[in-house]
Amino acid sequence: MSLRSWLQANLSSSKYRSLVRVKKAILGWWYRNDLNRLALLFGTDKWGSHWYTQHYQRYFGPLKRKRLNLLEIGVGGYEAINEGAASLRMWKAYFRRSRIVGIDLYDKSHLSEPLIDIRQCDQADPEALLRLSTEYGGFDIIIDDGSHLNEHVIKTFQALFPLLRQNGIYVVEDTQTAYWPAWGGGFNNPQTSMAFFKGLADGLNHVEYPIADYEPTYFDQNIIELAFFHNLVFIRKGNNNERANVPELVL
Repeated sequence: MSLRSWLQANLSSSKYRSLVRVKKAILGWWYRNDLNRLALLFGTDKWGSHWYTQHYQRYFGPLKRKRLNLLEIGVGGYEAINEGAASLRMWKAYFRRSRIVGIDLYDKSHLSEPLIDIRQCDQADPEALLRLSTEYGGFDIIIDDGSHLNEHVIKTFQALFPLLRQNGIYVVEDTQTAYWPAWGGGFNNPQTSMAFFKGLADGLNHVEYPIADYEPTYFDQNIIELAFFHNLVFIRKGNNNERANVPELVL
């Protein structure tokens, strides 16, 4: 009989779950600098099913010792009320000084724990997102792992990116749905999330547009980096106020 089987047979379910939490807390400290290992430890699909944590490691590594507010849209487990929060626990183990907030269409609030707040919230409700951001004083990192419906992805970004703190990072996962018709996507469909974000990339260079009376959008002025990976987009917020390289040649 394995040690796990013996423990399950001789401990109550509550004591066994407590033992597992202690084990993961210890290993979470040991692997605290390695998001790939933390993803496997806590059972999130961000490494294995997907290959996202290698990119998160690159972008979030310089931030991990700061006090941050991180929001993740989508707790996981769908309507199964006792499932989910795996990635929230991974973020807690990695950002050990930060507040982790998760929202989901289903009520998963009972999965909250110290440093992890979980709220029931519809990502397609801009007013609810505004109230949430106001309550926490804004977020430094926002990760959209929610419905993945193209309409929701765009609407959520339009609502939350202006509320993201300066120098913050906004991430959209699972952008493969931009190509799936059942999710509001399609190849060369101009209404998809990927078409939307690719359009924002032009705004990085808005001062170079040969349009005399062009009025830059909020996104033109406040996005300083977009990075595209397989099914993953990173958007960094900042003042995009660099001058034209050779202004006399623009027009």
